[in-house]
Amino acid sequence: MTDHTHDSSRRSWVASANDAATDFPLQNLPLGVFRALGSAAPWRVGVAIGTEVLDLRAAAGQGLLPGFGPGLFDGTLNALMAEPASQWRTLRHLVFELLAEGGAGGPASQLLVPQASVELRLPADIGDYTDFYASVYHATNIGSMFRPDNPLLPNYKWVPIGYHGRASSLVVSGTAVTRPWGQTTAKPEGPPSFGASRRLDYEAEMGFWVGGTNALGTTVPITDAPARLFGVSLLNDWSARDVQAWEYQPLGPFLAKNFASTVSPWVVTMDALAPFRCPAFVRPEGDPAPLDYLTSVADQSAGGLDVTIDVLIASAAMRAAGAEAYLVSRGTLADLYWTPAQMLTHHTSNGCDLHPGDLLGSGTVSGPTKESRGCLQERTWRGTEPLTLPSGETRQFLEDGDEVIMRAHASRAGFRRIGLGECRGIVLPAHA
Repeated sequence: MTDHTHDSSRRSWVASANDAATDFPLQNLPLGVFRALGSAAPWRVGVAIGTEVLDLRAAAGQGLLPGFGPGLFDGTLNALMAEPASQWRTLRHLVFELLAEGGAGGPASQLLVPQASVELRLPADIGDYTDFYASVYHATNIGSMFRPDNPLLPNYKWVPIGYHGRASSLVVSGTAVTRPWGQTTAKPEGPPSFGASRRLDYEAEMGFWVGGTNALGTTVPITDAPARLFGVSLLNDWSARDVQAWEYQPLGPFLAKNFASTVSPWVVTMDALAPFRCPAFVRPEGDPAPLDYLTSVADQSAGGLDVTIDVLIASAAMRAAGAEAYLVSRGTLADLYWTPAQMLTHHTSNGCDLHPGDLLGSGTVSGPTKESRGCLQERTWRGTEPLTLPSGETRQFLEDGDEVIMRAHASRAGFRRIGLGECRGIVLPAHA
């Protein structure tokens, strides 16, 4: 699954890409959509390399990407996501050779733009967004709070659970998030009152970008699912826990989840993540095996991803004092009970059509330890175990002015460490 583009000895003529601490070495080459900061210029597709961005539209216009016209890199990644997976790999190889030391990339040096001088948008126009519940640790923790004797419902280990989210309120990293209003009550039986949420939370997730299309009424077999997964971005599915507790029965999440979800702007392709594949989650003895349509030898042996997600919080007081953000949790995608391919295959198993630019969320990524819990609902156990920040402030849930920062990286011996950049958002007070 790996090739010369993963060779850790290869360097780039872009000096910043050779920094051991960079998220974006030559072996990564994530894709995003950018324009000059503060301008009204048309959006165009680029590749992050070190501290620079390579303008792919300009590169194609100069004939540096044979077989790829400049129109493919206009506005969003949707057109590229509509191409076959073989074309995604071909583009990666061409860009690698353009940027590699000793390659033929001399003309490309004029097409670099400093990342500090650009703004980034959502990578794609997202037609549909589905959020899964793929971490058994998260599901067990949440279930334990409400059903201590029966934390997991009977279907969890048989079917990848998900719900359809709101695509219109997905926002790019750096967008401030306004505290939502909603109905809440301290008693399960009510009555509720209407006001600003007092239990605002984040959820550390990974977003999987869909490529290609299956016609309505057709399915995507588990063996074909990898070719429909274009890449990944960080995802923060902001959640109003007090609103959620009142409204989620009987149909699941609604206003507690659809006010904002933040997405990081760079898409790390599945090809870039090839060295960091790992076996699917090893199910404990006694757990059911996935049904046949959710099982393949390849997915069980290498369908997981060993990607680490860090969550940090910086309060307004901490930022004012110049203090570093506080690391709240660290989890890994390797702990997901369901693989990305299983999620995609199950999504289409009833004939649902998925389209280029659709986004599939993993659900909160949590692990077996307290430090690997991917949301404050778990980390503070519904507020009963508050966190103490370096400033001396305590947190049960998020306060106005708090900034949530998510970072992710993948590392393995023999390969270059690659990163996903950042997913940031500051909490603003509720509207009057």
